[in-house]
Amino acid sequence: MRCPFCGHVDTQVVETRESDEGDQIRRRRRCQQCDKRFTTYERAEIALPSVVKKDGTREEFVLPKLRASMALALRKRPVSVEQIDAAVDRIQEKLLNSGAKEVTSTRLGELVMRELKRIDKVAYVRFASVYRSFEDVDEFRQLIRDI
Repeated sequence: MRCPFCGHVDTQVVETRESDEGDQIRRRRRCQQCDKRFTTYERAEIALPSVVKKDGTREEFVLPKLRASMALALRKRPVSVEQIDAAVDRIQEKLLNSGAKEVTSTRLGELVMRELKRIDKVAYVRFASVYRSFEDVDEFRQLIRDI
Protein backbone atom coordinates (compact mmCIF):
# COMPACT_ATOMS: atom_id res chain seq x y z
CA MET A 1 0.00 0.00 0.00
CA ARG A 2 1.43 3.35 -1.05
CA CYS A 3 1.74 6.02 1.69
CA PRO A 4 -0.73 8.88 1.04
CA PHE A 5 1.70 11.37 2.60
CA CYS A 6 5.08 10.68 0.96
CA GLY A 7 4.18 8.11 -1.72
CA HIS A 8 6.59 5.48 -0.41
CA VAL A 9 5.50 1.93 -1.35
CA ASP A 10 6.62 0.15 1.83
CA THR A 11 4.02 0.38 4.63
CA GLN A 12 3.52 -1.86 7.62
CA VAL A 13 0.19 -3.05 9.05
CA VAL A 14 0.18 -2.06 12.73
CA GLU A 15 -3.36 -3.11 13.70
CA THR A 16 -6.24 -4.99 12.05
CA ARG A 17 -9.88 -4.93 13.19
CA GLU A 18 -13.11 -6.29 11.77
CA SER A 19 -16.14 -3.96 11.74
CA ASP A 20 -19.05 -4.66 14.08
CA GLU A 21 -21.15 -5.86 11.14
CA GLY A 22 -18.32 -8.07 9.92
CA ASP A 23 -18.51 -6.69 6.39
CA GLN A 24 -15.22 -4.80 6.31
CA ILE A 25 -11.73 -4.83 7.77
CA ARG A 26 -10.01 -1.72 9.12
CA ARG A 27 -6.22 -1.63 8.99
CA ARG A 28 -3.94 0.92 10.66
CA ARG A 29 -0.73 1.27 8.68
CA ARG A 30 2.61 2.99 9.28
CA CYS A 31 4.87 4.26 6.54
CA GLN A 32 8.42 2.91 6.76
CA GLN A 33 9.78 6.11 5.17
CA CYS A 34 8.03 9.07 6.87
CA ASP A 35 6.68 7.16 9.92
CA LYS A 36 3.16 8.63 9.51
CA ARG A 37 0.09 6.49 10.19
CA PHE A 38 -3.04 6.11 8.13
CA THR A 39 -6.11 3.89 7.95
CA THR A 40 -7.30 1.68 5.09
CA TYR A 41 -10.56 -0.26 4.75
CA GLU A 42 -11.16 -3.53 2.92
CA ARG A 43 -14.59 -4.61 1.76
CA ALA A 44 -15.68 -7.49 -0.43
CA GLU A 45 -16.59 -6.39 -3.92
CA ILE A 46 -19.93 -7.81 -4.99
CA ALA A 47 -20.28 -8.46 -8.71
CA LEU A 48 -23.94 -8.36 -9.63
CA PRO A 49 -24.88 -9.57 -13.11
CA SER A 50 -25.49 -7.10 -15.91
CA VAL A 51 -29.07 -6.71 -17.14
CA VAL A 52 -29.97 -7.74 -20.69
CA LYS A 53 -32.88 -5.61 -21.88
CA LYS A 54 -35.61 -6.84 -24.21
CA ASP A 55 -33.99 -5.04 -27.15
CA GLY A 56 -30.71 -6.90 -26.51
CA THR A 57 -28.78 -4.00 -24.99
CA ARG A 58 -26.88 -4.57 -21.77
CA GLU A 59 -26.57 -2.27 -18.81
CA GLU A 60 -25.06 -2.40 -15.37
CA PHE A 61 -27.31 -3.62 -12.55
CA VAL A 62 -28.23 -0.54 -10.50
CA LEU A 63 -29.54 -1.34 -7.03
CA PRO A 64 -31.07 2.13 -6.43
CA LYS A 65 -33.02 1.75 -9.69
CA LEU A 66 -34.48 -1.56 -8.46
CA ARG A 67 -35.35 -0.02 -5.09
CA ALA A 68 -36.95 3.00 -6.78
CA SER A 69 -39.17 0.88 -9.03
CA MET A 70 -40.36 -1.13 -6.05
CA ALA A 71 -40.92 2.03 -3.99
CA LEU A 72 -43.01 3.48 -6.82
CA ALA A 73 -45.27 0.42 -6.85
CA LEU A 74 -45.48 0.58 -3.05
CA ARG A 75 -46.19 4.32 -2.93
CA LYS A 76 -48.83 5.19 -0.31
CA ARG A 77 -49.04 1.56 0.79
CA PRO A 78 -48.63 0.42 4.42
CA VAL A 79 -45.20 -1.14 3.84
CA SER A 80 -42.15 -0.16 5.88
CA VAL A 81 -38.77 0.79 4.47
CA GLU A 82 -37.37 -2.26 6.26
CA GLN A 83 -39.73 -4.54 4.32
CA ILE A 84 -38.68 -2.95 1.04
CA ASP A 85 -34.99 -3.28 1.97
CA ALA A 86 -35.50 -6.93 2.91
CA ALA A 87 -37.21 -7.63 -0.42
CA VAL A 88 -34.41 -5.90 -2.34
CA ASP A 89 -31.86 -7.90 -0.33
CA ARG A 90 -33.63 -11.17 -1.22
CA ILE A 91 -33.58 -10.27 -4.93
CA GLN A 92 -29.92 -9.31 -4.72
CA GLU A 93 -29.10 -12.55 -2.90
CA LYS A 94 -30.88 -14.64 -5.56
CA LEU A 95 -28.93 -12.89 -8.29
CA LEU A 96 -25.61 -13.38 -6.48
CA ASN A 97 -26.34 -17.03 -5.68
CA SER A 98 -27.21 -17.74 -9.30
CA GLY A 99 -23.60 -17.00 -10.25
CA ALA A 100 -24.78 -15.72 -13.63
CA LYS A 101 -22.89 -12.93 -15.37
CA GLU A 102 -26.11 -11.67 -16.97
CA VAL A 103 -29.80 -11.62 -16.09
CA THR A 104 -32.63 -10.78 -18.45
CA SER A 105 -34.87 -7.86 -17.58
CA THR A 106 -37.76 -10.33 -17.81
CA ARG A 107 -36.24 -12.52 -15.08
CA LEU A 108 -35.53 -9.47 -12.94
CA GLY A 109 -39.12 -8.30 -13.36
CA GLU A 110 -40.40 -11.72 -12.32
CA LEU A 111 -38.25 -11.61 -9.16
CA VAL A 112 -39.63 -8.16 -8.32
CA MET A 113 -43.22 -9.30 -8.90
CA ARG A 114 -42.69 -12.33 -6.66
CA GLU A 115 -41.43 -10.11 -3.84
CA LEU A 116 -44.20 -7.54 -4.29
CA LYS A 117 -46.85 -10.27 -4.29
CA ARG A 118 -45.38 -11.48 -1.02
CA ILE A 119 -45.45 -8.11 0.75
CA ASP A 120 -48.38 -6.20 -0.82
CA LYS A 121 -50.93 -7.44 -3.37
CA VAL A 122 -51.93 -3.94 -4.53
CA ALA A 123 -48.31 -3.04 -5.27
CA TYR A 124 -47.98 -6.34 -7.12
CA VAL A 125 -50.94 -5.47 -9.35
CA ARG A 126 -49.57 -1.95 -9.94
CA PHE A 127 -46.16 -3.26 -10.96
CA ALA A 128 -47.54 -6.13 -13.05
CA SER A 129 -49.91 -3.85 -14.94
CA VAL A 130 -46.99 -1.71 -16.11
CA TYR A 131 -44.45 -4.52 -16.44
CA ARG A 132 -46.67 -6.82 -18.47
CA SER A 133 -48.21 -3.92 -20.45
CA PHE A 134 -51.70 -5.38 -20.70
CA GLU A 135 -53.51 -4.95 -24.00
CA ASP A 136 -57.04 -5.16 -22.61
CA VAL A 137 -59.05 -5.33 -19.41
CA ASP A 138 -59.48 -9.12 -19.60
CA GLU A 139 -55.74 -9.68 -19.08
CA PHE A 140 -55.90 -7.37 -16.07
CA ARG A 141 -58.90 -9.29 -14.64
CA GLN A 142 -57.03 -12.57 -15.08
CA LEU A 143 -54.07 -11.23 -13.09
CA ILE A 144 -56.37 -10.22 -10.24
CA ARG A 145 -58.11 -13.61 -10.30
CA ASP A 146 -54.73 -15.33 -10.05
CA ILE A 147 -53.97 -13.54 -6.80
